[in-house]
Parts: sequence; structure tokens; C-alpha cells
Amino acid sequence: MTREQYILATQQNSLPRTEHPQFYPVGIYGWRKRCLYFFVLLLLVTMIVNLAMTIWILKVMNFTVDSPLVLQSDRNVTVNARNHMGQLTGQLTVGADAVEAQSKRFEVRATESGKVLFSADEDEIVIGADRLKVTGTEGAVFGHSVETPHIRAEPSQDLKLESPTRSLVMEAPRGVQVNAAAGDLKATCRKELHLQSTEGEIFLNADTIRLGNLPVGSFSSSSSSPSSSAPRQTIYELCICPNGKLYLSPAGASSTCQSSSNICLWS
Repeated sequence: MTREQYILATQQNSLPRTEHPQFYPVGIYGWRKRCLYFFVLLLLVTMIVNLAMTIWILKVMNFTVDSPLVLQSDRNVTVNARNHMGQLTGQLTVGADAVEAQSKRFEVRATESGKVLFSADEDEIVIGADRLKVTGTEGAVFGHSVETPHIRAEPSQDLKLESPTRSLVMEAPRGVQVNAAAGDLKATCRKELHLQSTEGEIFLNADTIRLGNLPVGSFSSSSSSPSSSAPRQTIYELCICPNGKLYLSPAGASSTCQSSSNICLWS
């Protein structure tokens, strides 16, 4: 190698290199980028569909802030209550024919005072309202006994206690009071009406006491019969048979019950 060639080779090696550095791009390219865009678009479409479905359900079910909640069904609506063990403790079923509630106790309370207006359980039914009003044409029907301190009809209405096929019994340890302050008091029965006092008396206090449809006794054949020209009998004597039956006997100068006692034989 000549001197000139050596110097030239040395100078070429000592000159700085002017080549550009290599850059390596960072990111997702190709099919991976297209898949990412597809999944983002699918997620956006799913969110839009979900939002649209939620708005549609709220519109159909009438879920609004100012309107009441309405639950509708073609058959019935059932609301169940369960305990921590999953056992059914209460159920409310609203159907087309009836509303059924199954629970240990059912209560209806007043909004303001919280007073129990109605409660029912296996032992008793309590009505806590100040007034119980029955508007049915047949009134109230009780299969067994009824215990109440006061029974009163509406103003200008009649109060009627009736037992069409059995007896009507009113009992109280300290007395039963029936009062008609501005009207008549009427007791009607088909067969017999018994007024009985085991240890006291039956007291009738009125200006006039009338006993209608009492049979009228006649004098026996041994007694002289009144002539046809005699005035019509208008005064009678009230008599009683040994069995308690009442009858009338024409009044005379003395008692005529003994003379008209033949009516007791027919009773």
C-alpha cells in the first residue's frame, strides 16, 4: 500500500458518519387496530340499545316521579314477604275475582294518628273506628254471639233486630236497656214472646197499657145471660189462667173471672 493510499484510508475512517438513525414505531397496527375499533363500536351500540330499552321500560311501566306506581298483569299480581331463611311469611294476591292476604296479622291504621282501624288474626277481629256502618239491605248477619256496649240506628232510620228462623237472646249481668227516645218500640214474634224475671219483677210504666187480641170469656150456663135489650158491654176485667194465659171477662159488680174461667180449658 502506498503512502497516499494509507493516508486516504485513515482520513475516511476518521470522518464522522452522516447516516440517519433508525426509528421503531410504537402502537397497534394492522388487524389488531381494526379489531379494537370494532369492539369499541360494538360497546357503543350496546350502550345505546341498553339506554333505549331502559327508557322504553320506564315509559311502558309508567315509572315517573309524580305519578303513582302501577303494577299490571293479565292474571294477578302477587307480593311475597320472606324471612332470612327464605320461608314465606306473608303474601298479598290481587286477582280478577278477589284480593287475598295471607299473614299472621292484618292491620289497617289511620294515616295521621296511627290508630288501628281494623285488625284481624286467628283469635279475633277488632274494628277500632268510632262508628261501624253497615249499608247492606239485609243488614249485618252474625253466626254466633255479638258483644257490644251500644247499638244505634242512623238518624231517621229504624233499628231492627231480627232472627228469621231461630230465637233472639239479649243478655247482660246488670240489665238490658232498650230505649226509643223519639219513636215507638215494637217487639214482634211468630209464636210466643216471653218476658221472664227470675229474681225481680217486670215493671210496665206508661200512661196507657194496651193488650190487643185477647180472647173474651163468657159466663157459664148457670149464670143468667143478659137480655138482647141490654146495652153493649164496653168494660172488661183482665183475668189470668193458671198457665199464665190472659183473657178478658165482662166486668160486673164483682169479679167475673171465675165465671168466665171456661176459656182456660181451651188453652
